[in-house]
Amino acid sequence: MTPQEFDAFYAASFSRLTGQLYAMTGDWSEAQDVVQEAFVRAWDRRRALSLDEAPEAWIRTTARRLAVSRWRRLARGLHLAGRHHRHEPPAVEPPGEEHLVLVAALRDLPEAQRSAVVLHHMCDLSIEQVAAETGAGLSAVKSRLARGRAALAAQLGDQHPTSEEGQLRV
Repeated sequence: MTPQEFDAFYAASFSRLTGQLYAMTGDWSEAQDVVQEAFVRAWDRRRALSLDEAPEAWIRTTARRLAVSRWRRLARGLHLAGRHHRHEPPAVEPPGEEHLVLVAALRDLPEAQRSAVVLHHMCDLSIEQVAAETGAGLSAVKSRLARGRAALAAQLGDQHPTSEEGQLRV
């Protein structure tokens, strides 16, 4: 991938990827940080990346793994000073109430279920693609999706987190 292609790829996908990671992490600042770090790592290997080989999936997987690594480090109490505070998001139109309710409900799901639901319903990945990105088997992904959707339905009650097409909206 040439530097110009990489710049175009970055411009076209940074916001979408940040929104997806926000849904997974529930923290806007963390989502921005891990997506940015994933792009830095991709820049170093841009010659090996191809627009035909789903570089967005590589960025999303790398960012998700970075977020999980940070969570583990925080859980062990080995976080660096200043990494755990939240920064103000940039001045953009705030998310709607439906979005906030959905992200809050997603936060309560176990990480494996949350990742499966977000990747399948928000990133429009097939079950096979979710399995490849998460390293889980097809039956595990199907189980995580079923349990995640059931938990979301129970949490959201009469609220409708899906559009007419059945896709979760963020």
